[in-house]
Amino acid sequence: MKTQLFSPYTIGQMQLRNRISVPPMCQYQAIDGKATTWHKVHYGKLAGSGAGLVCIEATAVTPDGRITGSDLGLWSDELAGYFAEIVQTMKAIDPTTKVAVQISHAGRKASERAPWLGGHLLAEEGGWEPVAPSAVSAGGDAPTPREMLPGGIEATIQAFANAAERAQRAGVDAIEIHMAHGYLLHQFLSPISNLRTDEWGGSFENRTRLPLAVFDAMKKAAPNVEIGVRVSATDWIEGGWNLKETLELVESLKERGCAFVDVSTGGLHSSQKINVSYGYQLPFARAVRLQTGIPTIACGLIKDARQAESVLVEGTADLVDVGRQMLLNPHWGWQAALELGEKVDFPPSYVRGMHR
Repeated sequence: MKTQLFSPYTIGQMQLRNRISVPPMCQYQAIDGKATTWHKVHYGKLAGSGAGLVCIEATAVTPDGRITGSDLGLWSDELAGYFAEIVQTMKAIDPTTKVAVQISHAGRKASERAPWLGGHLLAEEGGWEPVAPSAVSAGGDAPTPREMLPGGIEATIQAFANAAERAQRAGVDAIEIHMAHGYLLHQFLSPISNLRTDEWGGSFENRTRLPLAVFDAMKKAAPNVEIGVRVSATDWIEGGWNLKETLELVESLKERGCAFVDVSTGGLHSSQKINVSYGYQLPFARAVRLQTGIPTIACGLIKDARQAESVLVEGTADLVDVGRQMLLNPHWGWQAALELGEKVDFPPSYVRGMHR
């Protein structure tokens, strides 16, 4: 019997050969937003990993929307040319692998060093002033951002739309809008980070106004690709963004033509209380899938093929994100097929290594 993990799945017009998804994982190897040889090699390997869908890392819509000075960007046509080389490489390695990109603005979590260097960039090191819905830091030693003016918010919506158009032109099959992990759109959603008293803050309707406006603008700018979102289903903080609000947001997105939801949690503030263990995020994905019916991707410490298969068999999600394990083993998908006794077409050049 064919496994769930290696059964095909369709999202809108995008036909996936299996249910394995590689989530966006920042590499911090870009130069002034430009993709480098690192990206082409890295994503070329993932395109040949056996996954049905591979999502390119968080790619910034503006220079000040980068997490670090080494993030990918799509804020100009020049950068779009470099980005297109990643997509072309991936499709050359395996034309059956679908390619997505995560479009993002870091908000108050911008101007940081790469994780292995730690800390925040100072102005003399090429740093810049982060922006956010309100002048409230993310806790710890995080700097206080500058509150965005209404004109800046409108400009950000246009920046997301422009990035979507460039991504479509570069040849991606899907776009994931980053509304999670404490970045700008999540900052607007949460009452902990959004203290505004104008039309962009306060009520649920006002806090969701920017994320929904961004979705609408991107959908209009890139009508030929499937557009979905990544959400943090809870802040893990009392009084913060929660599952109930997430479900309401997803319903609104679904009405607007949202193609899929990648369900994660947390990342907003240093005070979050998370008991990290296998499956700790799966109940949130299950709730989104069962209560909204939207194609759902589950993530979080999924390491082996049988774990991934169980997520699908139990009806928790439609696709499974496999991230860190793909970094360790870029052929995880083919290995999973062997472990589950699944018959798939291995790349001819690798067949000798695929026998048990």
